[in-house]
This record gives sequence, structure tokens and C-alpha cells, in this order.
Amino acid sequence: MSSTPMSSTPRPGHPVRGSVTGRPLMAALDLFGRRWTLRILWELREQPFGFRALQQRCDGMSSSVLRQRLVELSEARLVGRGADESYGLTALGHEVLDMLNGLHGWSQRWAAELAAGSPDAPRPSQ
Repeated sequence: MSSTPMSSTPRPGHPVRGSVTGRPLMAALDLFGRRWTLRILWELREQPFGFRALQQRCDGMSSSVLRQRLVELSEARLVGRGADESYGLTALGHEVLDMLNGLHGWSQRWAAELAAGSPDAPRPSQ
């Protein structure tokens, strides 16, 4: 038996939603699929925030959910705490935000195409 405390934070190599083997991608998708997780990362993209300020930026989510997500994101090494007790992104957190920025750009193009009403014809799979 491991001496590591039990955690509900998805980790590569451990069973997660969608994967009994805990493939890294499946562990990441489990983490990012949790309610408010991506919003917290997005709000921390430019600067660290204290708990209450972060809660306000996230439309006043409950303090218990925010606390749980911050624990998970800290255990996943995406968020850390500064000397002033504020929450900010770690190097890994900034790296995933670079990936999310690509998704953000795509979502803007997607929204514009849907608003324009121009259907994109299906392409045969190759």
C-alpha cells in the first residue's frame, strides 16, 4: 500500500474517467472536464488572484467548488500559490494556456462561421 494520500485529482498512470490505464491524455481530459476547471485556468491567464477575487471573476462560484478545483489544479501542478497567498499559473499551467489560446482562436472562427450561416460541406474522410 502506498503512503501517498488518496486524491481525486486525475493523474496519468491511474484510472480516470474513460481510461482504466490512465493514459496521460485521458487524465488531462478528466481534469479539464471538471466543472469550472477551464474557467479558473482562463481567469489566471494574465495574473494571479487571491481566493475572493478569483471567485468573483468566476461569476461567484461556490467557495467549496473553487477550493476543491484549486486543490486539484495545485496537485496537478498547473496552479501554485505565491508568497502573497494569491493563486497563479505554474510553468505547466502557462503551457496548457498556450494550447487553450489555440482553441480560443478556433472558437472565434467557429462562432463567426455559424453566425454567417454558411455551412461547410462535409468532406470525405481519408
